[in-house]
Amino acid sequence: MDVIKEKEGLIVAKLDVWLFTGMLIWVSILAVTPVSWPVFVRHLLALALPQLPVLLFAWYRTYLLERLSRKQYLLSWMCVFGVCLPLLTAICIYTQVLGVTDQLLATGAIYCISLESLLVLNAWYRQQVRQVRWIGRISLDKAVLISLLMIAVILSAMAVSSLNNPLYHTKDQLLIGYEFIPAKIIAHFGLFLLFIAQFLFMYMCGYCLYYLNSRWLVARVLKQRGIIAYVMSAFAVIAILYPLMGQLLAWMPINRLLGGIFAENPFVLENAFGALMIVFATLPVVLAIQWTRQNNRIVALEQEKTRTELDLLKQQLNPHFFFNTLNNLYALSLQQSKQTPDSILQLSELMRYVIYKGQEPRVSIREEVKYLEDYMDLQQIRLRKSLDLQFQSDIEDPAQQIAPMLLIVFIENAFKHGIEPAEDAAFLHLTLRCKQQRLYFSCENSFEGDVSAAGGIGLSNLQKRLELLYPGRYQLQTGIKNHTFKAEMQLDLS
Repeated sequence: MDVIKEKEGLIVAKLDVWLFTGMLIWVSILAVTPVSWPVFVRHLLALALPQLPVLLFAWYRTYLLERLSRKQYLLSWMCVFGVCLPLLTAICIYTQVLGVTDQLLATGAIYCISLESLLVLNAWYRQQVRQVRWIGRISLDKAVLISLLMIAVILSAMAVSSLNNPLYHTKDQLLIGYEFIPAKIIAHFGLFLLFIAQFLFMYMCGYCLYYLNSRWLVARVLKQRGIIAYVMSAFAVIAILYPLMGQLLAWMPINRLLGGIFAENPFVLENAFGALMIVFATLPVVLAIQWTRQNNRIVALEQEKTRTELDLLKQQLNPHFFFNTLNNLYALSLQQSKQTPDSILQLSELMRYVIYKGQEPRVSIREEVKYLEDYMDLQQIRLRKSLDLQFQSDIEDPAQQIAPMLLIVFIENAFKHGIEPAEDAAFLHLTLRCKQQRLYFSCENSFEGDVSAAGGIGLSNLQKRLELLYPGRYQLQTGIKNHTFKAEMQLDLS
């Protein structure tokens, strides 16, 4: 888990540095036109000198966020962007480093602060949208439709803004310039809406081809009939649709206004070629979407299988526990011991823990340790032989979460296969340490008998549960030496 976090942090750091580097390159290129290689390199080096602390800060950003408090991180941020960057920029301007202009260095500093502000805003936005459920419900198809609508609105606004401008609007055609004049848009609002409808219709023709390719050609034909049938079907669809779409597009008023984007003859092969390009260019995207959906289904099935296996393993563990505790209670009742009522109450607490807490995904270590201690107290009552019981625990955070009913397996195994069958005095030594989300538990008990019976079904089920709950984040070792069975387990609880 730590390795994964380090890799994720390195990816974020590389992305931030990459963005700042790209910004420096663009400022260096746009500073002078035309730009030669010597001028470009000189500009880039001059801009990089005052922004070196920024690049270092961006590279170690994830490390600082994890190691520093919020106040310390903000102080570091202010030191870099509020002190170091302006100070170094002023020094470079005063010394006229590499002979670049003052305006270039000041522009670089302004763009650097602007880019950092956008990164901070993006981080805040990502934290906010995690709580917004509707964002996760937007499919790719809906996102494409929204994007096409936005493009149609922007182009329509630019087209209306370019009206009656001699640079773009002549008696023959209208060129869409990079213009945005709100007064013109309001004055020709009806024409603006008409432009939106026509541009949107143009894009919807392409979207229709994409939709047919996604929902029918790939999902049905390619999947069931193969690649040859898919290609032939694609050509058949284009043959049917492209003359109709071409004719409708040619009839649009905006087509004549823009100088005839689409030919008057709808049967020209250029229209068919454009339609084919849409179908085959979107094929990789459609295949990627289909693969993602299938992979999500596989992941969901695997998670359901994991939950089912865990439930089955818990059902195998619980009867073992109940048999042991009922035997304890039976022995006490035969002896007519005064401890019987207290033991019944203690047994009810243990059963409540198994029935309710045992079904939860996580419990605190405090609760798990209390369950172990009650279980061992109940077990010792029915022992006729002396038991050397030692339980050493060193827990940094008792509220640390852990999967329930993991540690009890070692103790159940010790009593069943080591302590109860022992003819002489037996011992059980337990050690539990939990620090920095890492747990270590060892169980060492006396053992005499068949080596093959030392593990039992409990440890076998425990191995399976650990593989499902903590895959790649646990170590389990067992062994017998000099009539002593020892089991050690380490968990990464992060």
